[in-house]
Amino acid sequence: MTATDLRPHLNRTHALAMLGDMIRIRRFEDVCAELYTKEKIRGFLHLYDGEEAIAAGVIPLLGSDDRLVATYREHGHALIRGISMNAVMAEMYGKASGCAGGRGGSMHLFSRENNFYGGNAIVGGGLPLSVGLGLADRMRNENRITACFFGEGAVAEGEFHESMNLASLWNIPVLLVCENNGYAMGTALQRSEAETDIQVKAKGYAVASASVDGMDVVAVEAATRRALEHIREVGGPYLLECKTYRFRAHSMFDAQLYRPKDEVAQWRKKGPIVRFQSWLLEAGIVDKDDVDTLVSGIDEEIAAAVTFAEEADWEPLSNLTNHVTAPQRPAPPVVQPALRMMETTYREAVKSAITDAMEHDDRVFLMGEDVGLYGGCYAVSKGLLDRFGPERVRDTPLSESGFTGAGIGAAIAGMRPIVEVMTVNFSLLALDQILNTAATFRHMSNGQFGVPVVIRMATGAGKQLAAQHSHSLEGWYAHIPGLRVLTPATLEDARGMLLTAIEEPDPVLMFENVMLYNRTGQLAENAGAVDIDKAAIRRNGSDISLITYGGSLFKTLEAAEMLAPQGIDAEVIDLRVLRPLDMETIFASVSKTHRVLMIDEGWRSGSLSAEIGMRLAEQAFFELDAPLARVCSEEVPIPYAHHLEEASIPQVPGIVKAVKSVCGRT
Repeated sequence: MTATDLRPHLNRTHALAMLGDMIRIRRFEDVCAELYTKEKIRGFLHLYDGEEAIAAGVIPLLGSDDRLVATYREHGHALIRGISMNAVMAEMYGKASGCAGGRGGSMHLFSRENNFYGGNAIVGGGLPLSVGLGLADRMRNENRITACFFGEGAVAEGEFHESMNLASLWNIPVLLVCENNGYAMGTALQRSEAETDIQVKAKGYAVASASVDGMDVVAVEAATRRALEHIREVGGPYLLECKTYRFRAHSMFDAQLYRPKDEVAQWRKKGPIVRFQSWLLEAGIVDKDDVDTLVSGIDEEIAAAVTFAEEADWEPLSNLTNHVTAPQRPAPPVVQPALRMMETTYREAVKSAITDAMEHDDRVFLMGEDVGLYGGCYAVSKGLLDRFGPERVRDTPLSESGFTGAGIGAAIAGMRPIVEVMTVNFSLLALDQILNTAATFRHMSNGQFGVPVVIRMATGAGKQLAAQHSHSLEGWYAHIPGLRVLTPATLEDARGMLLTAIEEPDPVLMFENVMLYNRTGQLAENAGAVDIDKAAIRRNGSDISLITYGGSLFKTLEAAEMLAPQGIDAEVIDLRVLRPLDMETIFASVSKTHRVLMIDEGWRSGSLSAEIGMRLAEQAFFELDAPLARVCSEEVPIPYAHHLEEASIPQVPGIVKAVKSVCGRT
């Protein structure tokens, strides 16, 4: 770099600001490293040492309304974005006055005020989120850009490729900043990527891109200006690869046995701070006193931040469960008396709810595989594309993690997406985004960001689709704090629960059993939103409580009717909501009948029925006059052959037999 290259673009004030930003990050993290050795900071600590030019060159060019998604190595991003050093340091300590209330720590800094959507401990996990944030802005015609930072290791993740494709396909205004430091943890880029030129990968997705020397802060700034200008003028995403190097270990746990010390030493000689500072001094743009003044002021700020963190209060233990879900929810819906009834199907009931929601709320849109032109795998969305257009009935590629993450991002930005995952087994490809982002975002951010997304999926067996398309995994998802898990079985619930779920401030998963879509019945023409908190007594009885949900409800009701002439009066409980469980209704029923049989289409081992049984044993043991019992799916992958499939999941004869056994009528 030469004076003639930079002087026209670099005045003294600007030069000092860039140098100060980099020194501030470096010295802050040096102190954090010391504090880590003293066990003041715990967990993983990933330092930005050597990469400061990227944050300093990119972030100051973003507007205050622009959004920023960071990685787990995000202290520099947070500081330059404007989060106070006191709040960052307190968060590193895990204190209540930290920027995430001590719930996020080093890898999860958040600030709604600064449009800082958090560090992300999942490699590549922020990429779909950033696409969703940008999607929300584009759908609302808001002039914002979302910047997403990630390391070169994320390029190997499917979420990188899915996000690149979606961003390009949907023309999303997102700046994708790859901080290529040469090592994904301990694996050199040359050992993990067939194509080591990261920016070249963008061409496969028709994404504009550039590569820049990430150790040169002025070059990074210039490249960022070009990238932002492209996004604002041309639209669509831009990939900026910044080639850099981290001088410290991947994290403070890392012994760095994978690279020679002389390699690090050689890179340090051309580090971004020494390089820029030396040039500024040689060119006469700043002098030594300027640098000393910068360093002195920064050191005072750091010392004050350490004192602040040391003296800050810990979050009271009484607040442990705060921010798992929203503290305030919409009032329960008022169910109107039924007017004229109409004959319809479960499928049409779901469709009518989507239609009504989209008609009454511009924030609501449907996205998923084949929901548009195809009309949905189960024909739920047939005709909606013609009615609402491709912006609001949005066909996605076969990229569950990418489009689910995008839906989550759009929800965080204030939209109300309904994400359709074709079948529950495909949701496993999106489990990272559901578990690590949707379910945790409110808690990790200390309540700063909610995720009001609805994710629908078909579940269950009975269609002879064999082992890979016949899962009942809703019980797995009911294990995860931060989610609300619904299993509508009746027509009223198929319509009404979805309407209520769309208004929820937290993520809602809806499991629609495949055997119910064609089920017909009567539904009131004025049927509206229904409660999504309580279980329902579908049949009153006095001899035994039959607890079930979803596709097993009607089998259980049939079994109860068969048992009635035999002198067994069964009460049937439709759980409806698997998380949070309505144990109050269950306890009330058991205190009346004193016998329990659970019918659960999930596998027996680790099933939801096991959880309910344990809660009954813990809290209602002395109400029981007989051992707890359950009917679950057999411990086999669901077979294709019809007779084997039927034998593998709960059926009416098996329910009847189990009831008789519990009631002593064998």
